[in-house]
Amino acid sequence: MPALTMFRLLLTSALLLVASGCATAPGSAPASMAGQGAGAAADVEAPEPPERAFPEDSIYPLLVAEFALRRSAYDTALGNYLEQADRLRDPGVSAHATHLAQFMKREPQALQAVQLWVELEPEHPEANNTLATLLIRQGRPAAAVPHLATVARQGLQPNFPILLGGFRELSDTEKQALSDAVSALEDDFPDDTRLLLTRALILDELKQATAASAVLAQLFALEPGQTQALLLDAKLRLQADHPAPFARIEAALVAEPENSALRLQYARLLTRSDIDAARRQFEILSAQSPRDGDLLLSLALLNQDHGDTLAAKAYLRQVLALEQRVDEANYYLGRIAEDENRPDEAIAAYSRVEDPESREFFSARGRVGRMLIESGDSSGSAEFFDLQRQAYPELREQLYALESELLAQAGLLDANMALLNQAVAELPDSTSLRYSRAMLGERVNDLALMESDLRHILTLNPDNATALNALGYTLSNRTTRYDEAYALIARALTLSPDEPAILDSMGWVLFHQGKAEEAVGYLQRAWESLPDPEVAAHLGEVLWSLGEEQEAYSIWREGLRQDPEHGVLRETLERLDVSISDLRQ
Repeated sequence: MPALTMFRLLLTSALLLVASGCATAPGSAPASMAGQGAGAAADVEAPEPPERAFPEDSIYPLLVAEFALRRSAYDTALGNYLEQADRLRDPGVSAHATHLAQFMKREPQALQAVQLWVELEPEHPEANNTLATLLIRQGRPAAAVPHLATVARQGLQPNFPILLGGFRELSDTEKQALSDAVSALEDDFPDDTRLLLTRALILDELKQATAASAVLAQLFALEPGQTQALLLDAKLRLQADHPAPFARIEAALVAEPENSALRLQYARLLTRSDIDAARRQFEILSAQSPRDGDLLLSLALLNQDHGDTLAAKAYLRQVLALEQRVDEANYYLGRIAEDENRPDEAIAAYSRVEDPESREFFSARGRVGRMLIESGDSSGSAEFFDLQRQAYPELREQLYALESELLAQAGLLDANMALLNQAVAELPDSTSLRYSRAMLGERVNDLALMESDLRHILTLNPDNATALNALGYTLSNRTTRYDEAYALIARALTLSPDEPAILDSMGWVLFHQGKAEEAVGYLQRAWESLPDPEVAAHLGEVLWSLGEEQEAYSIWREGLRQDPEHGVLRETLERLDVSISDLRQ
């Protein structure tokens, strides 16, 4: 059998095997792996490769690749195809290697294969489009422009706007290179609206609003209803305080009222400035798609924000009737009931938020606990969380932490300690629960418990910088074990050298060791990164001890401006007999 015929049979067999495997075996390749790149210009049928004989010693590796595909051994198949593509320099083999590498999400190998494919078939639209896509993903959009231009010259429509992927991460030089490359194509493709849109988007990113508007005017002359262009036009008009920023969008919707994609974007824009107008647009969208739960939920939230809770509840109930966005609908029904001071109804609604993966799950439970605690029913809150831990045993740690946070916020220290003792007994190696109990121990002056819990955390993870710092700071602040504290904080600082809290701790322990001048540098770095009242207290006291009173006053004054009642700062000033009223003058 001639080598070329054999190779064709191999490729055909491989593709058929992959196609049949796709329907029966998990993880098998799709029937066609062509065009896997994002932003593909169009479905392009690969031309028949020219006939030529392959060396006999290439047949066996290709057979191995074919049977590797049969067994879903894609690594072996890809390795053989890449090797043979480079050896045979055949566009068909290069294309197949490209498709397989894309299917496997092996972008470096896909790039290697497609570069050879483009070298062998410089005008092939799919090859150029794939190469452009991979170059863009690598952060090289300017290098992708000529390949998209090649696609356009074949009479297809490349997706020029994908060139802006990652634009803001480019250097100024790279941004300008891309802008120049796109601009250079305008004479060749003056009627390509995607190219004009790309040019306008780049100019907008480069803060050249006037030039961007001029390019949009060219685009609208060709395609008045282009959605992205209309949205960009509205953005530019809003920035310029134009009296009618949405005029083009409104005209486009009059001409094409069923353009739901544009109307949805218009409605979202209006939520920033005109809730009534946004609500009207969402009502139109919902009338056009009455079973769209997302639109109904948006309408509910808009009406809730507008104070029309009756309409909001009606829309939320429609969402529930459709069995869409169930957790969100129940959560917001709970919020409305809570705002209307109907706690039983609110708790019932919050309790129907059942999916642990939903964003509302923990928030709903936190609101139930807070409502019960604030009503004086802390035992009811404890019972509620016990039931939640039974219903969701895999979430025990997070639910204990949430309940503890609520008790801490309510100032119920004894109840919080009892809860954390129970939690740690049940989950003794939980770092978060141990840490919470350690901080509570410090607050209630049980330093032995605090130290025991933090050292347990360090037994589990000796490089836990947070625990090292917390223990070191407490020892320096509440005991005279300064050398031990210094060693702990120094270790934490090695692990997290720029963490403001650790810098503050280092400055504070150095001050207690009598090294005030050395301490200042650490505390100033902490203050620059985290201008917090507690850091202000420490830095001000060290400066005060060095006789730099005016600098200390300045720091303290800023700390008081942030929080006039901050406990550590006020204690420091009272201890140093510094008048707070004088600082405020």
